[in-house]
Amino acid sequence: MEPATSPAPGSPLLLPGPAWPGVRMACTTRAGGASAGPFGGFNLGAHVGDEPAAVAANRERLQRLLPGAPRWLEQVHGTAVADVDALPADAVPRADAAVTRRPGTVLAIMTADCLPVVIADARSSVLAVAHAGWRGLLAGVLEQAVTAMAVGPGVPVRAWLGPAIGPQAFEVGDEVRAAFVAEDPACACAFAATGGHDAQGAPKWLADLPALAQHRLRRAGVGVVVHSGLCTVAESDRFFSYRRDGRTGRFATLAWLEA
Repeated sequence: MEPATSPAPGSPLLLPGPAWPGVRMACTTRAGGASAGPFGGFNLGAHVGDEPAAVAANRERLQRLLPGAPRWLEQVHGTAVADVDALPADAVPRADAAVTRRPGTVLAIMTADCLPVVIADARSSVLAVAHAGWRGLLAGVLEQAVTAMAVGPGVPVRAWLGPAIGPQAFEVGDEVRAAFVAEDPACACAFAATGGHDAQGAPKWLADLPALAQHRLRRAGVGVVVHSGLCTVAESDRFFSYRRDGRTGRFATLAWLEA
């Protein structure tokens, strides 16, 4: 596992990912922005009940920091992968992952606890992003994203796991653990018993979402996985968290190939 880079000086809106040649990636924070109330700060989600004018202002400000307009998705916790190079520039595909081979095309994932994942080949010729909540992760969204990249034989692939709900905060029911373990018994090590039980007496668990994602990525042939180590629930000053706050905004993880 490689360590992630530390946030660099610059715009308060963006926290950078690892410095990979030919690839840029970053995630936004709550800093600044036109949104108020539970969306306070730099909310980019147009579907959460925030004022449309505030979201539009935040997205416009974000775009000024990027080489192009972000290619937003209509995320549904599924496994579809959008090839944005084949779509009109204003299309918002119903998908939970996207892929591009065009330098300057900005891929975007919005989250507020789910895991954003950036995947790139070592040649920096193809890039993918994915939205991995536990449902999409279990269904195979990361494997679908790697497959859509169509990386040639022998070309190394690496991934960055952005800010998400951490393993000390993500309590799940026994049915979630059972589903992952039934698919792959090796996933059992990513769950820790809380000692509590639900109303039916079934045990509750703490799930390590990044560890589950790393396992799935390694199984799909991704050789290097870098963790941001950032928990959206714990860092209330920097990130929106649905698990922590309920009604809240969304931040974005962004990535693009450099020319």
